[in-house]
Amino acid sequence: MKMGAVIAVTGLGMFIVGLIMFYSIELGQTDPILRFIKNTGTFVGISGMGVFLAGVLLYLINKNEPPIKEH
Repeated sequence: MKMGAVIAVTGLGMFIVGLIMFYSIELGQTDPILRFIKNTGTFVGISGMGVFLAGVLLYLINKNEPPIKEH
C-alpha cells in the first residue's frame, strides 16, 4: 500500500476516534476528567482531518501518470 493511502486511513481513524470521544460526553459537564476527554476528542478529530488531507494530497502527488506515446 502506498504511504499516502496509509496516512489517509490513519487520519480517518483519528477523526472517527475524535468524534467518538467528543460525542460520548454530554454537553455542560463540570467534571474535569470528562471535560478533558471532550477537549481531547476535539483536538484528535481536528488533527485527524488534517492528517487525512495530507494523506490524500500525498497520494495524488505520487500517483504515477502513464507515459505519453508519440506516433
